[in-house]
Amino acid sequence: MSYKISGASTPQMDATAAKRDGTLGWHVIPEPSAIEMGEGAVTLPSSGVVAERRGVGDREFVFARQLAADVERVSGGRWTVTSGDGRGDVVLRSDRPLGGWSYVLEVSVDGVTIDGDGLEGVRDGVQTLRQIVRQTGPTIPCMTVRDRPAFRTRGYYLDVTRGRVPTMDWLESWVDRLCLYKYNQFQLYIEHSFRFEGLSEVWRGADPLTPSDILELDSYCTARGIELVPSVSTFGHQYAALRTKSLRGLGEFPEDADRPFSLIERMKHHTLNITDERSYGFATSLIDELMPLFRSDRFNICADETFDLGKGRSRREAGRRGVGAMYAEFVGRLCRHVADKGHGVMMWADVALEHPEIVGELPGDVVWLNWQYEPDVDDGKVAALARSGARQMVCPAVWCWNALLPRVDDAWNNISRMARHGMAHGASGMLVTDWGDFGHVNDPRMSIPGMAIGAQQAWNPDAGLDERDMLSRISTVEYGDRSGELVGILGRASSDACFSWGDLVAYIELDDGRGGCNMEVVRAVDALKPYRETLSGSVAVDLDAARASMLETLRDGIGGGRDANEDLGLCETRLATLLRAAGDPSTASVWTLAVEGQCLLNEVGMALAAGHGILRDDAGRGPAELACELERWTERYSGTWREVSRQSELSRVQHVLWRTADILRSI
Repeated sequence: MSYKISGASTPQMDATAAKRDGTLGWHVIPEPSAIEMGEGAVTLPSSGVVAERRGVGDREFVFARQLAADVERVSGGRWTVTSGDGRGDVVLRSDRPLGGWSYVLEVSVDGVTIDGDGLEGVRDGVQTLRQIVRQTGPTIPCMTVRDRPAFRTRGYYLDVTRGRVPTMDWLESWVDRLCLYKYNQFQLYIEHSFRFEGLSEVWRGADPLTPSDILELDSYCTARGIELVPSVSTFGHQYAALRTKSLRGLGEFPEDADRPFSLIERMKHHTLNITDERSYGFATSLIDELMPLFRSDRFNICADETFDLGKGRSRREAGRRGVGAMYAEFVGRLCRHVADKGHGVMMWADVALEHPEIVGELPGDVVWLNWQYEPDVDDGKVAALARSGARQMVCPAVWCWNALLPRVDDAWNNISRMARHGMAHGASGMLVTDWGDFGHVNDPRMSIPGMAIGAQQAWNPDAGLDERDMLSRISTVEYGDRSGELVGILGRASSDACFSWGDLVAYIELDDGRGGCNMEVVRAVDALKPYRETLSGSVAVDLDAARASMLETLRDGIGGGRDANEDLGLCETRLATLLRAAGDPSTASVWTLAVEGQCLLNEVGMALAAGHGILRDDAGRGPAELACELERWTERYSGTWREVSRQSELSRVQHVLWRTADILRSI
C-alpha cells in the first residue's frame, strides 16, 4: 500500500455535532450511529486494490466493484478487485466479532478496512465509504464508524401498475440507488402489469413485466443484498381484470364493467365477489404464477381497500355473516395457501384496522403492512396493532403521487413520524411506499428525496436531524450540490401548485363520456364535498354545474396562480443553476420540465375558472395560446416518460392533456 498521511482532522467527536458545526464537511445518508474522528487523513493511491474476503458471501464481488468504481472516478486511476487473505488498499471482511454492530469502517494509517456482520453488514459499510469518497475524493479522514440500523427490514414499495411500467434499465438503476442508501427489501405493486399466462385480456396494452424480467430483477437485487418480495392484488383493486369480457362476472358489480375508463374510478371499487368460488381460484392463480419467480420466502397478498365487499353480489351474505367475517374467511384461505407453499404472508392492514376482530382470526405470523400517509399522523393505529400482538411494518409515503412536483415537506413529516411510531411500538420494519395514482404522472426520479428521507429514518430515526438539515444532506450526497439548497427549493416549488394534476383529472372526468355528470367522480372528489348532497339529490346533475361547483371550492387557491407562477419561475432558475453547477444536466431537464408543467396547470386552473365566470382572468395568454403551449409541453413530457418507462399507459396522461386543450379552445 502507498498511503499518504496528511493534515489533521477533528479528534473523536459525536458525528451529528460535528456535522452541525461543519467540521466534517461531508455527509452520509443514512447518518451512522457513531463516528469517531482520528488524526490526519489517508490518500488512496490512484491505482489500487480492493480485497474482498471470500467469507463475505458476495459471489460476484459486487460491493468491491462498486467501491473500486467510485474510487476510480475521484482518483483518475485504475483499481482492481481481488480475493483471498492478501492485503489490499481497502479490505472487506466478515470474520471479526463486532459486539452488536452491523459494520465497522476503520480508516487509519494502517489501512482501510470494513468489517461486516455477514454480507449485509459488509454491503452497508461499503455504501458508507462510497458516499464519503464521492465527497472527499481519494483523501479520506481517519475515522472509525460503528453502525447498525434501527429497523431490521428497510423496504421500498414501488407502484408499477397505475399507468407507468418502468424499463428494466431504470429498475436496475433504482436498485443500485436503494443499495447505496442501505435498503434491504424491494417490492413492486402489481395489479395487471405482469404478463400472467392466459390473461392477455387483462394486461394487453400495459407493456407488462414478463417472467424473464422478474427473474433478471430478482438476481440483480439479490447480488446487491436486497430481497425482492412478490406482491400482487388478490382481492380489491381488480379494475383491469373485472372490466374484461372473461372475468367481469367475478366482480361485486359486473354491470359496471362497460363504464368508460376513468383514472379516478380505477382507484375505487372493483372488488372480487368472494361468494363465487371462482374468485378464490383466480386469486390463487396469480399467487402461484408469481411465487416461483422470486427467491424470497415471503409473499404480499395486498388485500387492501376492498371497498365493494358486501355491497353488490355478496350483499345478502354480508347481511348474514358480516363484512369482517367474510373478509377474514377469504383472506385466511389465501394465507393458508401461501403458507402451504412455505412462504410467510404480508398484507396491508387497513381493513383489519376497520375490523379489529380480523387480526385474531388470521394466522399469527402474518406481517401487517400498516400504511398511514397523513403528514401529521399520530400513533393511534400503530399502537392498536401493537396492542393486538400482531407483527407489523410501518408504511409511510414519499408523497409524489398525483402531482408533477414532490411534496417534500409532507414526505418528511409523514416518514419521520411513522418511523418514531414504529420504533415506539416495536414494529419489525419500515416499508416506504411510492404510488402513482391517476396515471402515474409523477416522474419516478422525483421520488429520490423521499426515498433518501425514508432511508435515514428507517436506519437512524434518533440522529437528531431536522428537515432543513436532511434536505441539505440529500442535496449534497445525491446531487452534488455543495450549497445544500437544491432539494429545499424543489419542496418550495411544490407548494406553488394552485391547480394540481388531481384537480385537472377530476375536472375532465366529471364528464361521463356521454355529456352527463359522472356521479362516481362527484362522490370521490374532495373539492365537491360542500356540494355533494345538493348535486346527488338531483335526478340528472348538470355537468357544467358540477364543474363550476368544484372550481368554486378551489377558488382561493386558483386565484393565487399568478403569484405562484412568479415564484415557480424563480425556483426554476435557481434549480437549473444549481444543477448545472453540480454537473447534473439530466436532472435539471426533468425538474425544470415539471416546474414548467405546474405553471401551465396553474394557468389552466385560472382559465377554466374564468370560463365558468368564477374568476377574472385579466392577464397572461389567451386560452387558445395556452392550449398550444400545453400540447407542446405534452410532447416534451412524453419524451422524458420514455427515458425511464415503457410506453405502458402514457396515452392516458396524454388524453387528459389533449382533452384539456380542446376545452380551452372552446372558452
